[in-house]
Amino acid sequence: MAETEETIDVQGARTHNLKDIDVQIPREKLVVITGLSGSGKSSLAFDTIYAEGQRRYIETFSAYARQFLGSLERPDVDKIDGLSPVIAIEQKTTSRSPRSTVGTITEVYDFLRLLFARASDAYSYHTGKKMVSYTDRQIRDLIVSDFEGKRITVLAPVIRSRKGHYRELFEQIAKQGFVKVRVDGEIRDLEKGMKVDRYKTHDIEIVVDRLQAASDAETAGRLDESIRTALYAGDGVMMVLEAESDQPRYFSRDLMCPETGISYPVPEPNTFSFNSPKGMCPECNGLGHVYEANRKKIIPDASQSIKGGGLAPLGTYKKSWAFKQLETIALRYGFDLGDPIEKIPDEALEVILHGGNERFEVDSKTLGVRRQYKIEYEGIAHFIVNQYRDSDSTSIKRWARDYMDKVSCPDCGGARLRKESLYFRVDGRNIAELAQMDIGQLAAFFRDLGERLEGDQLQIAGEIIKEINTRLGFLLDVGLEYLSLNRGSKTLSGGEAQRIRLATQIGSQLVGVLYILDEPSIGLHQRDNNRLINSLKALRDLGNSVIVVEHDKDMIEKADHVIDIGPMAGKHGGEIISEGPPETLRLHDTLTAAYLNGSREIPVPAKRRKGNGKEIVLSGCTGHNLKGVTAVFPLGKMIGVTGVSGSGKSTLVNETLYPIMNAHYFNGVKRPMPYEKIEGLEHADKVIDINQAPIGRTPRSNPATYTGVFSEIRALFAKTTEASIRGYKPGRFSFNVKGGRCETCQGGGLRVIEMNFLPDVYVECETCYGKRFNRETLEIRYKGKSIADVLEMTIDEAVTFFEHIPKIYRKLKTIQDVGLGYISLGQQSTTLSGGEAQRVKLATELSKRDTGNTFYILDEPTTGLHFEDIRVLMEVLNRLVDKGNTVLVIEHNLDVIKMVDHIIDVGYEGGRGGGEIVATGTPEAVSKDPKSHTARYLKRELFPDRQLASQTQEEQ
Repeated sequence: MAETEETIDVQGARTHNLKDIDVQIPREKLVVITGLSGSGKSSLAFDTIYAEGQRRYIETFSAYARQFLGSLERPDVDKIDGLSPVIAIEQKTTSRSPRSTVGTITEVYDFLRLLFARASDAYSYHTGKKMVSYTDRQIRDLIVSDFEGKRITVLAPVIRSRKGHYRELFEQIAKQGFVKVRVDGEIRDLEKGMKVDRYKTHDIEIVVDRLQAASDAETAGRLDESIRTALYAGDGVMMVLEAESDQPRYFSRDLMCPETGISYPVPEPNTFSFNSPKGMCPECNGLGHVYEANRKKIIPDASQSIKGGGLAPLGTYKKSWAFKQLETIALRYGFDLGDPIEKIPDEALEVILHGGNERFEVDSKTLGVRRQYKIEYEGIAHFIVNQYRDSDSTSIKRWARDYMDKVSCPDCGGARLRKESLYFRVDGRNIAELAQMDIGQLAAFFRDLGERLEGDQLQIAGEIIKEINTRLGFLLDVGLEYLSLNRGSKTLSGGEAQRIRLATQIGSQLVGVLYILDEPSIGLHQRDNNRLINSLKALRDLGNSVIVVEHDKDMIEKADHVIDIGPMAGKHGGEIISEGPPETLRLHDTLTAAYLNGSREIPVPAKRRKGNGKEIVLSGCTGHNLKGVTAVFPLGKMIGVTGVSGSGKSTLVNETLYPIMNAHYFNGVKRPMPYEKIEGLEHADKVIDINQAPIGRTPRSNPATYTGVFSEIRALFAKTTEASIRGYKPGRFSFNVKGGRCETCQGGGLRVIEMNFLPDVYVECETCYGKRFNRETLEIRYKGKSIADVLEMTIDEAVTFFEHIPKIYRKLKTIQDVGLGYISLGQQSTTLSGGEAQRVKLATELSKRDTGNTFYILDEPTTGLHFEDIRVLMEVLNRLVDKGNTVLVIEHNLDVIKMVDHIIDVGYEGGRGGGEIVATGTPEAVSKDPKSHTARYLKRELFPDRQLASQTQEEQ
């Protein structure tokens, strides 16, 4: 390869805050781009290199195809040479659909479906015997050999074990020219108006032919004709009945049980798909679960009366149709609506819950006559189920679900597939059994499956098994052996989802590709980091170039080449301040180098907080993989929940603890995972959850609108003397509504010029010159600044400008405190980096008045943060705890873990091997635990000198 092509040469990159930078990135190497959050890493990797790669790919399409795809905007860069095809693995969450599973994302399940469609054995669900299928010629040869010289009747089955009088069917058969039928084992002549008892189940076959089986040509021709006719009329199945016998033999072109005659259609991949009508269980539509009404939820307290609200969905007595029906039922069964429910007769309760339909008469004591009543009642349980199933309203569905339980589907037992699909087996296992295995077990099953198959089956399955083994191998390489293929993708942790996408890319075995990854170490425990780094090196060794945007110390140290962007963030960043191999990078005078070589560090606190002595105790948690754990959360401390990926941290905190607390303080509707009890909620005032969901992703969203500070600023402008004289309200100062905004660009500041077959061009609005507001609105000034001037201020400038307005100052100061002083108030949310968006969200929550008794929950707050950003963040969180609040962080980052007061370590492994609390206590106490994976790495952070020798030994 020519020397010039050994690098990706980027010249004059100016996207976002990049300052016209030139950089040469070595090809076929593992390159890490690092730097402060907001310094321009993603702008270089994704918005410049990846965007240009995508644009060039789309440029290869014809103009006709491009008009449907839409064109991509050319990034603001002079030139990029040496660019390969680009694939990005970004921080996107996987599908939230209940139909998306680990198997479908990784495509392993697709190969399993192909394997079962082509190389499985079918078995009868009645007898368990292997199914058979024949060609027409094989059927004829079998009949001749088994019945030669005997009189036989050729039958075509049309009805099997079904009720009905079938008059129309008999007429139809007669019109086709047949003269006899066999009804329930008896051969009868077809007669006009013939019918059978409609309330009994019947078996009906057409008598196609009666002959003596023989091998001569004439009989063979007649038999061929009869077989074709019988298979056509019998929908692929026929029967042969020997004279004086009542036991027929079945034959079929499809798969068929030789004893009972049931047949399956020829299998195809869709037969094993729970997303296709051909394969899904008809009862649960391929979801594996159904909702059914729960009697205990409908009648929570049987000592109450119906009038007093004993039936929870109906509430207390009111004049309505439902209660009128209940009064009629009470009249029929001799009870009163004021009686306790436990004293109501069982048959009456059955009608109340499941409905009834009857007429009855009652003597009227006052009038001395008999009155007729009619009960036409759907039943509360049926009503709830029907509302859940048929209603389009989210609130009605939520109301109905309060009285229902999610239970495993009674038809398929949670396997998601129809009965026939589950009776196809490979080496004695059906596809649902394989999907339920851990990936580790599944890999062991397929490793030597080839040795257990033989003949055609082995020849057909050989290539498929090879593909499955390869893909399972990559999933094992990235540490996902504890997952199963039927695990729903919405139950995956962030780290698991990221690694699955990485394994899928490695599985594609592409060569010469440029992979760009956005912080793949998010959600990964230190133990899993080496596996991840080895996977990335495997991608590189195939002949690919790998660029990783990353802050992780291990990743930086194991890279071939590091590019450090800075020196600071936002407008103070966007320059390459250092680049080269990790060992030379340590010697440079940069923030990253200072943290790598140890001259700067986040110090371990001199002493741990004692807390306020109160605690929240959550007992008996069994959601997902939790094994009945009891967790104690001491209040007034910073708590760290740690553990390997998939061990159950998010299930314990985000899906059990938070929904309980949210429901208690704010009447939240999210249902927690199963638990036994919780104690100590009275010791906290409120709960605030700061998760990883993105902030507004439209160009009209900005830090000022998201944090709510813009509403206060608009109200302030509306109170100025000039605005009051003109009668302007706060809405006048919004760029989203008519009135104050510039109508030429509708408050966007930019106009879009559509170009045929070329990317749309954005130009500054010629009316407002990018100010977003009309002339009249911009004439209103506060301290000499218009509303547009305020939006262009950085947070640092705005903090000084608004220091005498407490409401505005408090919110802006919090944004400044989390290290975002450099961003402007009106900066579009779409241009914020992942770490910046996370901190804008954090600042919004932190700016709410804390009570000194608030419980904060943060899920991996260090996402997208540099070492220096983490130091700033920890100062903010420490201030919160010092005021008496409790802060709980779910975290893998050791710089955070070593600073908390109390650790709850969940493990021991991920998936089925996790779900237990391994260790609790101060970081020092947990670091001594021999079973904890976290302890091993924490010890190195807390006692670096003591660990130096053992670390060197381990690396060797």
